[in-house]
Amino acid sequence: MNALGTIKNKNILFLQGPMGSFFKKLDILFKKNGAKTYKIGFNAGDSFFSNHYNYFPYRDMRENYSTFIRNFLHEKKIDKIFLFGDCRFYQSISIKVAKELGIEVFVFEEGYIRPYYITMEKYGVNDFSNISREADFYKKVKVSNSQEPVDTQYSPLNMVASSTIYYLVSNLLHFRYPNYIHHREFSAIKEFVNGVRSLFRKLIYPFYEKKYLEIIKNELSNNYFFVALQTYNDFQVLEHSEYKSIEKFIIKVLESFSNSGLNCWLVFKHHPVDRGRKNYKHFITDQARLFGIEDRVLVLYDTHLPTCLQNAKGTVTINSTVGLSSLYHKIPTITLGNAIYDIEGITCKDMKLDDFWHDYKAPDMELLEKYRFFIIENTQLNGSFYGNLPTFKFDS
Repeated sequence: MNALGTIKNKNILFLQGPMGSFFKKLDILFKKNGAKTYKIGFNAGDSFFSNHYNYFPYRDMRENYSTFIRNFLHEKKIDKIFLFGDCRFYQSISIKVAKELGIEVFVFEEGYIRPYYITMEKYGVNDFSNISREADFYKKVKVSNSQEPVDTQYSPLNMVASSTIYYLVSNLLHFRYPNYIHHREFSAIKEFVNGVRSLFRKLIYPFYEKKYLEIIKNELSNNYFFVALQTYNDFQVLEHSEYKSIEKFIIKVLESFSNSGLNCWLVFKHHPVDRGRKNYKHFITDQARLFGIEDRVLVLYDTHLPTCLQNAKGTVTINSTVGLSSLYHKIPTITLGNAIYDIEGITCKDMKLDDFWHDYKAPDMELLEKYRFFIIENTQLNGSFYGNLPTFKFDS
């Protein structure tokens, strides 16, 4: 999915990108290839990571944005829009208006396949993606030899520094964008505290959990179901599932498992992004106690994910990409939300969670390989938001 069509002499609009300089670099790249570029920003962080020769700030009220973006697209004769995420307020309005005007929209998101990939699709990603969810479609896919992805030189330090600067600048200069409402918590102080807490926990968890790695590979091997927790404010959860909180998902899984009659274990693992923000251990333990299964529930934080997946009987997730990783390890997987990979023959599609504990089915690996090949070829870019840029193909 690195073909963008004709860029030369086209009018390109960048909206909010991932925190950092990724879109700034794309802006320069596209300009070098003959495009006329524009950037609309909604806060001082957007401004800081933009090229100011083509930057337009939006400082008005939310309710006026639809009219603003429609007029902007018309006046500048925009041909293509690039943005990050499709569930944020400004992005979703922009996509809707662009569709009405027949303007191409390219949406970036974290990679469906990790590491070494980021996602780019037209008009929507995740549950808003236009790719097929039908098994018969992928059965017809012919897999060919494709180029292996190269290391993208992803830099965690770059990511942390970019987000820190973004939050700090946005907070300090909030008065310049008084009407901006972020899609998540937007306090620089809270982010700093969360960052320090995350670093502390990252240092201590490996020592605390060292013993559990051996337990998972030995005593518990093939005697537990793995439960992947997602970030508490993930749009995948809030927009593409019936669960409006991770706590409700946890209760659902614990209750169903307690009624299964099985004598095996449940192993929960926190999402690494939530390391400094959320700790569900006490909540999970208290709820497990209410269901009488506290002696068969284990809560982990930073234990090696592939090991957790490889030794599981099955995996339960809402719609995390961990589900895809689980399937690649040949582990039966059920999604309780809307997931792009929830396809008959690959996941335990349309199976009730209460039945999954006994009737789980391993994925069809041939079908999974065809699916993986298709989404890499059509939705994935070998690159990083905080490392090397992907290579794009421009028509002359």
